Amino acid sequence: MRAKVSDMHSKDCVKVAVRVRPFNKRERDAGSRCIISMVSSSITIQDPRDSQNRRSFCFDYAYWSHSGFTRDHRGIYVPEEPGGRYADQDSVFQDLGEGILENALQGYNATLLAYGQTGSGKSYSMMGYGPNKGLIPKLCDRLFQAIKENQENRQCQVFFSMLEIYNEQVVDLLSRASRTPGGLRVREEQQRGFYVEGLRTVPCETAAQVEQLMEQGTRTRTTAATHMNANSSRSHMLIILQLKQIFSKESITKQSNINLVDLAGSERQRSSGSEADRLKEGTAINLSLTTLGNVISSLADVAVGKKVVHIPYRDSALTKLLQSALGGNSRTVMIATLSPADICYEESLSTLRYAERAKRIQNRAVVNESPTERLVKELKAENARLLQRLSRLGQEGRRANDETKELRQLLTHNELQIRAIQTLWEQHVQEALKDWEQQYANITQERRMMQMHPYILNINEDAQLSGVVKLFIQEGEWDIGLCDSSPRSICIKGLGIQERHAVFRNEQRRVTLTPMTGTKVIVNGNPVSQATELQHLGVEFKLEIKNLALSDSKGHDLEKDIVVRVTSKGTKQTKQVWMWSKAKFINRKFLMEEVYQQHLAEQSGDNEVAELSTVTLPRDKDPFWDPIEPLLLGTAHLWLQSLAFRIPLEEQLEVLGSEGTEEGILQTQLVPCSSTGLPLGEDDILIDPSEILGRRLDFQLVLDQCCGLRWIREARNRGVQIGFRLFDCSQPLYTPAVWHNVNPLLDHRVHFASLHTSQRLLDFLQSSAVVLELWGLQEGCTQLKSSLEGVRMTADGIFIIDESSPTENTPVDPSDLSCSVRALQQDLDELKSVNESLRKENHNLREQLNTARNGGEGARSRSVRPSCDAEFARALKVFYHSMTSVRGQLQRLRRHRPSEESDLLGLRLFVDEQSHLLRDFSEQLEQSVSTLKQDVAAIVRRKRERSGIWS
Repeated sequence: MRAKVSDMHSKDCVKVAVRVRPFNKRERDAGSRCIISMVSSSITIQDPRDSQNRRSFCFDYAYWSHSGFTRDHRGIYVPEEPGGRYADQDSVFQDLGEGILENALQGYNATLLAYGQTGSGKSYSMMGYGPNKGLIPKLCDRLFQAIKENQENRQCQVFFSMLEIYNEQVVDLLSRASRTPGGLRVREEQQRGFYVEGLRTVPCETAAQVEQLMEQGTRTRTTAATHMNANSSRSHMLIILQLKQIFSKESITKQSNINLVDLAGSERQRSSGSEADRLKEGTAINLSLTTLGNVISSLADVAVGKKVVHIPYRDSALTKLLQSALGGNSRTVMIATLSPADICYEESLSTLRYAERAKRIQNRAVVNESPTERLVKELKAENARLLQRLSRLGQEGRRANDETKELRQLLTHNELQIRAIQTLWEQHVQEALKDWEQQYANITQERRMMQMHPYILNINEDAQLSGVVKLFIQEGEWDIGLCDSSPRSICIKGLGIQERHAVFRNEQRRVTLTPMTGTKVIVNGNPVSQATELQHLGVEFKLEIKNLALSDSKGHDLEKDIVVRVTSKGTKQTKQVWMWSKAKFINRKFLMEEVYQQHLAEQSGDNEVAELSTVTLPRDKDPFWDPIEPLLLGTAHLWLQSLAFRIPLEEQLEVLGSEGTEEGILQTQLVPCSSTGLPLGEDDILIDPSEILGRRLDFQLVLDQCCGLRWIREARNRGVQIGFRLFDCSQPLYTPAVWHNVNPLLDHRVHFASLHTSQRLLDFLQSSAVVLELWGLQEGCTQLKSSLEGVRMTADGIFIIDESSPTENTPVDPSDLSCSVRALQQDLDELKSVNESLRKENHNLREQLNTARNGGEGARSRSVRPSCDAEFARALKVFYHSMTSVRGQLQRLRRHRPSEESDLLGLRLFVDEQSHLLRDFSEQLEQSVSTLKQDVAAIVRRKRERSGIWS
């Protein structure tokens, strides 16, 4: 809920917002209950030990983000129902971010503070996660959007700075230089107030540049966390955006600072024997927060009229830098984040009290005019006065050489100052360009190193800080530990890490880890005391779209879904692949996080022994891996239309993968045959498929050979099987497995028979295909077997299909039987009538025939039809062969789609390829139809020549 308060810039008091997050996993596992309730802008917290003890607080904004939300298709959390009480990231930004942006554009300093206990959701509200962008990225996007929309009226310059305060030391997160002992110094100037000496500011022209700088600062912050055993919640982070606006028409320059502060998490010291370093760290964090609390309390007392002798800004580096934000020249917003769990009652109550004091503070914000602009104006005005004096001296004719010389020197000095001020921005831009080039070179070098050498990554509780520090293990032996004097050492620092903790050995990209005596090293959760071989990138995860280019037996597109292709990147002989559904991947991710949390808990309970952990997951001992199973590599469609005419068909089919890639070529046949398996001849070809209705139909599906299998080309220790399901077969049938061959010979033949061909089967043959599935086998997986359950077979091994007619034992409803009898009686009457009319017509034709022809000619005419029928059947056979090729071209056209990443040139190439395919398709279709027309015309002409009866 949002409070209905006046706009932020109507008063200069600190605005306070409170946000309640959902339960985290630890709280859910502990069975926590919610002790926070919210009505409008009022928040009530209940003591879990005394249900009657309730405290209520009222703030400017109150956001309920604990429940009532869902995740949309973009991955963004939104209210379950329109107008629901859930406060998403957009609603928080509209209230807080828009006001900060408006103040900055008006020329006021603006500050956003995030406060709360460790893990209460500060970083999520400020930075966001994934597609759920937080206040800072949204603010940067809107800032540069506003600059672009108003660039005709003003010129804007944006400078970016990013620093961290840890253990009362100020660290520049954008500096490439080595860390200064004791951190940067905080100095004070009468005009500027407190500032950080030597803090690097980088000019930015786009939001993307700001995002890249934040990533660089996060990487530097993580490096600090690795070396100083800090993480995101144990240090204060301050982002400063300096906005300079030049209004040329009004000759006005406004300069404002946007301070975005993510305060360290408040926490209680544990009484269970924390180490000295951790106690010192926690003391420093709580000292700075306590000093901040004292400053807020003093300013709150001043606001209500109490006399306060001293406000302790100088007691910590944090409060020095926040002086303008608290009681100074700034318009300030504080967002306090809460956990709703009963186990966090004390911390949540403390946060609410903290926020209640902060909302009483009143600042004195003024529009900031640039001192540089004032100096330029003053210099220009002084130059104008000097020129006027010089002209007046020349007009009066006085010979005041000394005075004239002095005036000209002042004029020259002022012009030099103006020129130096005007070139300052260009110098900053050139320095920034050099920085971007250096960063690009560093990224390129890092990527090259990742391809050349194994490396280890950091893991952090904060997902944004994980995986950004890479320590490369080059050829030879490398000591890892506190030692940094040796040229062949990897330096890490932390609680209890030994001078020489372990040794990495890299021999031809085979890496072993050997722990030193008295140290603790864990691999996959198991302590090791001797040399252990590690796997570099044991696993690769790749997102794929299931069934992207596949279709069913009717040619309709299959339902799309996202899957994860998991590849263990061992040697070419040991590489193995799994396909995980989205749900399975998320489940595995949670399992891995759970093991990591358990590992952290074990580590925190063992404070005397140092520990170095690596994560390489061997499949034989890792519980997260599934048994190796066959993988569906792709499918091919063998259309069955020729069987309806009892025409044999031989095809080379392209097996296409899920994303349209060619997995191989499959040579197949459809052979109409007799009940004994002998192929039928041309005389058995049907002109009208309906002639087969009610009669027996036998055919064989022959799978001859696979060619060019990409699956086996990648690793020779693999195999394949072909699976298929025909018409009403309840279970798929599979060929025997073939291994270690890119062009394996299958020689697999299956005989199918329909004892009484139904209209349903005939329709299926004329409009459908048998989908041939190519399955990939790996070492250790179970081969696919044909299940004959529910399948009817003859003694000769013939599969019986089309058994949909009711059997003799099927009970029949008497009412249905009477209806059937009446229907049969009607059909019988109609058949009698038709038969009578046909008899009369036959009699008339016989008389005409006897009159017009003699007996010999009649015999010759009777012998004409079979020969003409055979010619017509042969023409149909040629036509259906050609139409199979046309159907394949049509399928290629359906699958041919442009890439989602195609640019304009790529789209032009796609259009050219599509035009070429369409032209080939139309030419093949036209040629097939034209050939059929010519053949039919020739047959009709020959019939007319032989007999006039067929004309």
